[in-house]
Amino acid sequence: MLDIQITKNPNPKPKPQEPIGFGKIFTDHMFLMDYSEEKGWHSPRIEPYGNLTLSPASIVLHYGQEMFEGLKAYRGKAGEVYLFRPAMNGERTNKTCVRLCMPELPVEDFVEAIHTLVALDAHWVPEAPGTSLYIRPFIIATDECLALAPSKTYQFLVILSPSGAIFNDKLAPVSIWVEDEYVRAVRGGTGFAKTGGNYAAAMMVQQKAQKEGYAQVLWLDGVERRYVEEVGAMNIFFKIDGKVVTPALSGSILPGITRDSALTLCKDWGFPVEERPILIEELVAAIKSGALEEAFGTGTAAVIAPVGKLRYKDEVLTIGSGEMGPLSKKLYDTVTGIQRGDLEDKHGWRMQV
Repeated sequence: MLDIQITKNPNPKPKPQEPIGFGKIFTDHMFLMDYSEEKGWHSPRIEPYGNLTLSPASIVLHYGQEMFEGLKAYRGKAGEVYLFRPAMNGERTNKTCVRLCMPELPVEDFVEAIHTLVALDAHWVPEAPGTSLYIRPFIIATDECLALAPSKTYQFLVILSPSGAIFNDKLAPVSIWVEDEYVRAVRGGTGFAKTGGNYAAAMMVQQKAQKEGYAQVLWLDGVERRYVEEVGAMNIFFKIDGKVVTPALSGSILPGITRDSALTLCKDWGFPVEERPILIEELVAAIKSGALEEAFGTGTAAVIAPVGKLRYKDEVLTIGSGEMGPLSKKLYDTVTGIQRGDLEDKHGWRMQV
């Protein structure tokens, strides 16, 4: 158990008014913990939210040795606050750390840090439907050194941000740009890891898609550019001839917590589920024949985001009626219902703060 030292903010900020937006407002406190080879992880503490002091030669600034996670806290009807599967984020943190030569963090310490910080700033968890408290844990390399080598010192931090819906209308189907020139990740790379470089490399294509009126980018594999992988902020699912199909985790796809939850629920409900390679040509043919009944993304920020249109090679394809499908709606209602304490939690995913 961590011995967390708490210094309360003497000048707490007023809570924001609606609309909140996403990722621009931060609560009164943050969690910090340091790492050195001599001491391991040490000095866990909560301090007033504020700027960091880093050497301009810090390894994180030059070689990108860092990782981050994303999860949320939710307000229940009676005012209680819940976390959703935080241990799974802790497990994914360690898989990322191993890939980036960073020290692993005990999962129980990861969860305790988040739980303690959220409990302190629990009054920041918004109440309006579709809102939540976004939680951003991250680890940065802090050695003052320009040599290309893993850092010997690190800092683990957690910050909190009250959040509205990531899309303007969270249940309105989004349009997706299928990218067939640039790639996000390749097998053997860092595509499965939660690290900033993956997202920085995707920004140019995301901007291109948005200029054309598309909310997100659907990436294809990095070798043949024919196999569907994931959307920039979400894993992707398709309902084809009654089967729920999603790309298999091949090392270049982020193993999403919401993805795993959706797969589990679909199996609970008796849907045939396939995790397998999906050719973009198969997808296009399924849309044109009507076999593709629904498409939706899954992710912490969006939860379940229905997909209404795909653009591939200058052809715009409407999926089904272009509206949110019944499975997408059922998944959204079920996942959010579990997260907020409205539905039975059969799998033990919910943690009360």
